[in-house]
Amino acid sequence: MMHVGWGIIGCGAVTEVKSGPAFSKVPDSSLVAVMRRDADKARDYATRHHVPCWYDNAEALIADPQVDAVYVATPPSSHRDYALKAIAAGKPVYLEKPMAMNHRECMDIVEAGKAANVPVFVAYYRRALPRFTTLASLLRDGAIGTPRLVNVLLHHPLEARYRDPANLPWTVRPELSGGGIFVDIGCHTLDILDFLLGPIVDVRGMSANQMAAYPAEDTVAMAFAFGSGILGTGLWNFGADRREDRVEIVGDRGRLVFATFGDGPIRVESNGKVEELRIANPLHIQQPLISTVVDALLGRGGCPSTGESAARTSQVMDQVLQPPRHT
Repeated sequence: MMHVGWGIIGCGAVTEVKSGPAFSKVPDSSLVAVMRRDADKARDYATRHHVPCWYDNAEALIADPQVDAVYVATPPSSHRDYALKAIAAGKPVYLEKPMAMNHRECMDIVEAGKAANVPVFVAYYRRALPRFTTLASLLRDGAIGTPRLVNVLLHHPLEARYRDPANLPWTVRPELSGGGIFVDIGCHTLDILDFLLGPIVDVRGMSANQMAAYPAEDTVAMAFAFGSGILGTGLWNFGADRREDRVEIVGDRGRLVFATFGDGPIRVESNGKVEELRIANPLHIQQPLISTVVDALLGRGGCPSTGESAARTSQVMDQVLQPPRHT
């Protein structure tokens, strides 16, 4: 393969700027087909983004000979089904996060990919963003000495879109998303910690629905341990008085403080000195990761976000959200 032709299943909001245009901006890659069940919306997307083909049927897109690889950007409830169909057709898969409804579904996809020798990637795109690769370099170079502790805090007020029980977004409907806002965006923090510090090997936690505004959890508290011995805590609440987003990695010679979301400064405290690093995110925020996916498919590099790494994040969430998540 010298060029990757991409097809998108589910050309909705996330694909408008974050991901969709990036497929044609990466060298040796182009977006050749899109699919949405609403044919008018699929046609409109294709027209606006200059995509040659559109479909209202996922199987037809997968069967298109111009489509070499498939990006699944639907809610998690359909990820496993579409991924298995693409893998059966011999086409690599790039899945939106979270990878699937739960860890078992993730492993179904991973195992199918291995059996068919078809690569599986997941859109935990922070693994390729410059601000997070910079954090990885700081840790690798010993900027804060040996990491000892991690503290995570993510608080949001209850947004207006979650106040109408008859028109709830799919992100807080467990039958579609596998959970609530913690599952939808908290997974990003858990995944980037896996990237920066290695796999989480032990998890204890509790989840609650304190507000009863929607069916899913709105509050999560957890403690976790990494294979290296680093310990961590995390608090997620989506009915708070204000927005807060803070991750702190404490070492024996300093600490790193940063936000999972946005592109605010990275605070580096090291040997009694304080420095703030400002690293802007790209317009098409998934483009750096998509570039690594294309490199992997063309045999000229690797991708840091695979089915195996993404499944670990789902396994961590499964252990906190009891009873077991929706299947």
